[in-house]
Amino acid sequence: MASDSPSRTRHTHVLIIGYVWPEPRSSAASGHVMQLIDCFLAQGWQITFASPATEGEHKADLAALGITEVAIKLNDSSFDTFISELQPDVVLFDQYVMQEQFGWRVETHCPNAVRVLETSDLQSMRHTRHQLVKELLQGKPDAELNDYFAMSRDNLFSHMAGTDIAQREIAAIYRSDLSLMVSDMEIELLTRQFGMSESLLLWAPLLVHDVPSQGKPFDERAHFLTIGNFRHAPNWDAVLWLKNAIWPLIRQQLPTAQVHVYGAYTPPKATALHNAAQGFHIMNWAEDAFQVMSAARVSLAPIRFGAGIKGKIMDAMACGTPSVTTPIGAEAMYGELPFPGAIATDAQGLADAAVRLYQDRTLWEQAQRAGWRVLDERFRFQRHCATLIERIEQIRDNLQAHRTANFTGAMLRHHQHKSTQYMAQWIEAKNRTH
Repeated sequence: MASDSPSRTRHTHVLIIGYVWPEPRSSAASGHVMQLIDCFLAQGWQITFASPATEGEHKADLAALGITEVAIKLNDSSFDTFISELQPDVVLFDQYVMQEQFGWRVETHCPNAVRVLETSDLQSMRHTRHQLVKELLQGKPDAELNDYFAMSRDNLFSHMAGTDIAQREIAAIYRSDLSLMVSDMEIELLTRQFGMSESLLLWAPLLVHDVPSQGKPFDERAHFLTIGNFRHAPNWDAVLWLKNAIWPLIRQQLPTAQVHVYGAYTPPKATALHNAAQGFHIMNWAEDAFQVMSAARVSLAPIRFGAGIKGKIMDAMACGTPSVTTPIGAEAMYGELPFPGAIATDAQGLADAAVRLYQDRTLWEQAQRAGWRVLDERFRFQRHCATLIERIEQIRDNLQAHRTANFTGAMLRHHQHKSTQYMAQWIEAKNRTH
C-alpha cells in the first residue's frame, strides 16, 4: 500500500472475534485467519483478538505479534461492556456462528464499526455435500459417486437452499458489511444462484508471500502422503476412503509403496488404521508440515465433500509436490490454469493417476511447475491484501450508503428477525437464576 493511503494516515483498531483460538499448523481455516492478521499488521493496524473458546495445544502466540488477547463469554452482557469500552473501527467475525452470537451486540454498542465476516468456507455447502454423500453411499462407504462429482451448481443450490444452516449462514452474510470468501466458485454460487450482490462479497483466498521457483527434485523424494486435521469430517472420510478403496489399488501396482498419514488430534480410530505390512502408516502430528510434504513424491487428497479451498493442496503446491484429488478437492484451486497433479472421481482413477505421477518424472515435473504458476497467478499475498484493505476503507468511508443499499441486511437486523438476540438474553437471564 502507498504510504499516503487512508490506512496509513488514520488510526484503525480491529477486533477479531474468533470461533477458536487460531492454530495455523492444525487447520487451513486458522491459517487464513493468521494471514488476515498479517495483512492488518502490515498496515500498522491495532488488533484485539477475542474468543469464547478454550485454548488448544497448538495455539498461535498472538501476544508475540503485539496482539491483545481477551477471553469472552457466550450469552453474557459482559461483552457489551467490553465492546463499548474498546470501540473498534472494524470487527471481524470468524465464521457465521460468531456473527449470530455477537453481531447484534456489536451493532448496539459500536454501530459505526465496519462488520466483516470471515466465512472460512461456505459451511452450508460443506454440510449439504456431506449429507448427499451419506445418502448416495447408502451404507456402502466404497461406492462410486461419479454423478455426484458431476453435479451442476443449480442442482447443488436446490439441495442447499432449503437447509437451516444455509439460511442462517446467508443471513449472517447479509447482516455483515463485507464477507470474505476463500473460493471464487462460492462467490459465483451466491451471486448467480442465491442472487446476492457482489458488493457484499470479496474473494480473499488462502495466501502465499513468496512463490518458490525450485524444490526438492523427483529422485530425492519417496512415498505418498496425506495430511489434514482429523477433527475435520472431510479429512476423516478421505482417510477411510483411501485406506479401504484407493490404497489397495495403488499397492497392486506398487507393492512396496508407502503412504504416510499426518494429522492433528489423531483419535484412536485413526491410529487403529496403521498397518505397516500394507504400507499404510499413521504418523500423527507433523511438527513441520512443509518438511514432510517436501519429502513426499505425491500428495493424496481424496476429498468427497467439503467447501472453500484446500490448505493441503496449497501447501503441496508450495512444496513442489503434485496432488491427486477429486473435483471437490480441486474446486476453486486453479482457475483456468492446468491443475498441478491429477483429478479423478473414483478409486481406480485416483489410484491410476497417483501411480502415473509417482513413476513418470516428466509428468511429475510438469505438475510441480504448474503448482508454482497457480500460486503466482492466483494466491499472492500482496495483491489480495491490498484489495482487502482498499475494500474495507471504501466501506468505512461510505458506511451509511453501503448499508442503505443492502436492504435485505437491514431487514434481517430488524427486531422481528432477532431471534438469536432474544435467545441469548433468555439464556443469560436463565443462568442468573441458577
